[in-house]
Amino acid sequence: MRDHRKLLAFQKADELALAVYRVTAAFPVEERFGLAQQMRRAAVSVASNIVEGCARSSEADYLRFLDMAFASSRELGYQIPLAHKLKLLPNEQSTALVTLSDEASKLLRGLIRGINRGTTDE
Repeated sequence: MRDHRKLLAFQKADELALAVYRVTAAFPVEERFGLAQQMRRAAVSVASNIVEGCARSSEADYLRFLDMAFASSRELGYQIPLAHKLKLLPNEQSTALVTLSDEASKLLRGLIRGINRGTTDE
């Protein structure tokens, strides 16, 4: 079993999930079940899929869950600017979240590439 806590991709995804929860707490009540919920689900999905993938015994399953984590990070990468355009996120919060989301995506993509090439220590 792989230890997800040792992966930089997981550490960044965890940081991203916490940040998304913090900023969406300030969203208007009418967004509680709208965009705020979607953003939270996507952010938690990034970290959760990394954890679940690490718990899988086959490399194919591990990669499949990392792919899902990557897709969720890209989904969030769309939702953050959307929230900004809707005036739900101020510039500085939007910029910080986009940076975190991009960093998580890049780390995941690098991890996936490394596994596919057989060049990662995990």
